[in-house]
Amino acid sequence: MQPISINKAKEEDLTAIANLADIIWREHYTPIIGPEQVEYMLHKLQSASAMSQQISEGVSYYTLWLDELLVGYLSFYTKGEALFLSKIYVLSQLRGQGIGQQAMDFIKEQTKLKGLKRIQLTVNKHNTGSITAYERMGFKKTDEVVMDIGGGFVMDDYVMELFLNDS
Repeated sequence: MQPISINKAKEEDLTAIANLADIIWREHYTPIIGPEQVEYMLHKLQSASAMSQQISEGVSYYTLWLDELLVGYLSFYTKGEALFLSKIYVLSQLRGQGIGQQAMDFIKEQTKLKGLKRIQLTVNKHNTGSITAYERMGFKKTDEVVMDIGGGFVMDDYVMELFLNDS
């Protein structure tokens, strides 16, 4: 497993992250939620301006690098007594090489540094590959949520949580 670099995103990184999101989302989510909702969500949640707004509201974004190549990104924020993992994405051709696991180890470390004991996320109910990956990492389904995101679209998700031990 080749080690990755994880760097806190700066304002000047947001366009590159948005471009990466465009590639990843269109490939991964179009079969799950359709091209219209992908387009809507890219604009609403993954544009450089949307990410800049999220950062101003307390969301932390990080870039994932393999050598000099931007291969993924993640974002999270504190939500109550949990670290809420909002986004974790890796280019499809590099999945299965330990990048996601290294990113998750970083997220666990950040959770502990914040004095929190659990990580929470939401995942589309039809995103079976990601659900399986999260379950392999120890996440458990704890709830279901349907959220109206505007534009005539909803997110129909499972809430998943990972409780960290004190080690």
